[in-house]
Amino acid sequence: MTSNPKYSGLLTDLYELTMAAGYLETGFDARATFELFVRSLPPRRNYLVAAGLDQALDFLENMRFSDEEIAYLREQAVFARSGDDFFEYLAQFRFSGDVWAMPEGTVLFPGEPILRVTAPIVEAQIVETFLLATINFQTMIASKAARVSGAAGGRPVIEFGTRRAHGIESGVLAARAAVIGGCQGTSNVAAGHQFGIPIYGTQAHSWIMAHEDEEEAFRRFLDIFPDHAVLVVDTYDVHAAVEKIISLGRKPWGVRLDSGGLAADSVWTRRRLDEAGWKNVIVFASGDLDEDRISSLLAEGARIDSFGVGTALVTSNDSPTLGVIYKLVEIEIDGEVRSAAKFSAAKVTYPGRKQVYRFSNPDGSFTGDIIGLVEENFPDAETLLEPVMTGGKRSVPRTNVDAARERCLQQRAWLPEPARSLSGEAAPYPVRHSKKLEDLLEEVRRRVRHAARI
Repeated sequence: MTSNPKYSGLLTDLYELTMAAGYLETGFDARATFELFVRSLPPRRNYLVAAGLDQALDFLENMRFSDEEIAYLREQAVFARSGDDFFEYLAQFRFSGDVWAMPEGTVLFPGEPILRVTAPIVEAQIVETFLLATINFQTMIASKAARVSGAAGGRPVIEFGTRRAHGIESGVLAARAAVIGGCQGTSNVAAGHQFGIPIYGTQAHSWIMAHEDEEEAFRRFLDIFPDHAVLVVDTYDVHAAVEKIISLGRKPWGVRLDSGGLAADSVWTRRRLDEAGWKNVIVFASGDLDEDRISSLLAEGARIDSFGVGTALVTSNDSPTLGVIYKLVEIEIDGEVRSAAKFSAAKVTYPGRKQVYRFSNPDGSFTGDIIGLVEENFPDAETLLEPVMTGGKRSVPRTNVDAARERCLQQRAWLPEPARSLSGEAAPYPVRHSKKLEDLLEEVRRRVRHAARI
């Protein structure tokens, strides 16, 4: 059997496979529940935006170990004492578990499960690495995009960062996550094709520089793209370039400022375009932008209609890690269910299968969340986790990226105003654990201490 490298069973850490071999070799037959969540907010973040679920479900449905991959594992010294049963298990591997998750675009907070997996423990263990990687990355980028698009105050933001991403695959997935987080579209054509995202582009300075005459460069581009041309005007001199475009008498779709004094240049450019009767020609800005610079430009009175944001967005440069974790919360052996928790210093985790309950005012604005057990009932609350996979088969449609974007924008608007600030110093959004969950934690703590004779 051959496998698609995109869904290779080797896309995991070695210790996941050694634990899997250990469970199988010792006959440890259990059904386990793991939850994936963020322990704490990274710097300058007041909330996060869930993303990456579609890719997680694709992997769970399609993950396989090829004959060549199994042969490779057989050659590893660590598996020298593993019997044929382990490798035969890998050859037949199919994920058969159940998954609950927050829909993509959902606003969330530390401690709240983004995703919950219940499956035979070997399966749940092997898929951990991929789930962490894909949810971590896209949630990180979507959360950054929410800040950037929020700073733009409703003006369109286009993701421009593939060339600065950490690899081309990251660029494609970053474009997807950026749109979920509030961007209007991307420059990445592959992302547009794969995910139905609107694609946008202007022209590079090289187009202008390749022509002897700047005015001729503008004319030729307008000849080819009369309805979509966005002309870059800062290759040599902004004022001279704008005057040349106006003198042509041919209205472009927009002009792009990529350097220099963006605030002053945008004000001057907007005035000249308006004087020419070109009020609907947009002023587009790019060039090392992020949420702070966008906010500052608008505060200075910049007349910018749309922004292109690249490096800062696709690398989440001010906070490039998220710290998503995947922890065992419940295990079932021979019909007996046992809750599990971790008690090491500063890394306590809560036991039991959980649900997130969100409370709102009559106008829809959020007032706070409770992390509770799945069997609890809070009639006035919305539940955030929903079933997305049953028996290893997806039970929900693929994510509509536009709908996920609208979910994010709406939920961001319903957050308390301090939580939407860019400072990261706002009072935390109220999230607490239910009394039943706190009681279960103490019960598990007592049980563990008794078993360990602590």
